[in-house]
Amino acid sequence: MELALTPELLVAFATLLVLEIVLGIDNVVFISILAGKLPPEQQNRARIVGLSLAMFLRIGLLFAASWVITLTADVFELFGMGFSGKDMILILGGLFLVYKAVTEIHERLEGEEGHASSGGKAVTFGAVIAQILLVDLVFSIDSVITAVGMVDELWVMVAAVVIAVVIMLFSAKAVSDFVNRHPTVKMLALAFLVLIGAMLIAEGFEVKIDKALIYGPIAFAIGVEMLNLAARRRAAKRRNAAPVEPVHLRPVLVKETGEPVGDPKQ
Repeated sequence: MELALTPELLVAFATLLVLEIVLGIDNVVFISILAGKLPPEQQNRARIVGLSLAMFLRIGLLFAASWVITLTADVFELFGMGFSGKDMILILGGLFLVYKAVTEIHERLEGEEGHASSGGKAVTFGAVIAQILLVDLVFSIDSVITAVGMVDELWVMVAAVVIAVVIMLFSAKAVSDFVNRHPTVKMLALAFLVLIGAMLIAEGFEVKIDKALIYGPIAFAIGVEMLNLAARRRAAKRRNAAPVEPVHLRPVLVKETGEPVGDPKQ
C-alpha cells in the first residue's frame, strides 16, 4: 500500500492529533485522580495500564469503524426522541463521570477522616482499572466517530491515536503529581469533569454544544489558577527571605538572696 503524504492529509493528521490530545487531557485528569486513591507504589502502574487500554481500545474501534458508525442509528424512541447506541453510551458515561466527580468533591469537602468513618472501603487496583476502562470507552467512541468523519485513511487515524497516547504517557506522571500537590487544582479538575460529564449527557440527548464553549472557560480558569499559584509562591518566597530581627535581652543582676536588682523591664 502506497502512502501518499499530500498537504491535505498532513493538515488532517495534525488536526486529528491535536483533537486526540485535547480529548486525552480529560482521560489523563480522570486517571490521575483515580490513581491517586491507590497506594503510591501502584499509582504509576495504574496510569500506564489505563492509558495503554485507552490506546488499544481506540485502535480496535478504528479497525471496527464500520460497526462504530452503525452506533449512530436510532435503536428506540422515547417521547418522540430517537436514541442510538452512541447516545446511550454518552448518557451513561456522562452520568458516571458526574457521579464520580461529585463523589470526589464531597470527599474533599468532608475530609478523609469523615470519609473513612462513614465506612468507605479501600479502593483496589482492579476497581480503579475497571472505572478507567469505562471512561476510556466513552471518550473513545466520541473520538473515533469524529476521526472517521475527518479522515479516510486508517493509518492516519491510528498514527494520531498512538502518538497522542505516547505524549499522554510521558506527561501523565507530571500532571498527576501537579494535581495531587495542589488541592485547589484538584478541585478545579473535578469541577471540569462535572462539566464535561454534563456535556456528554447533553450530546446523548442530541443537544449539540460547541466544545469551544466548554474548553474555552476551562482554559481561562486554568490560566487564572496558574496566576494564583504563582502569586502564592512569590508570597512564600518573600516570607522566607524576610530578615529576622534579633531579640536583645538585658542581663538582670540578682542579689545573693535571689531577688533581682532593679526593674528588668527598664
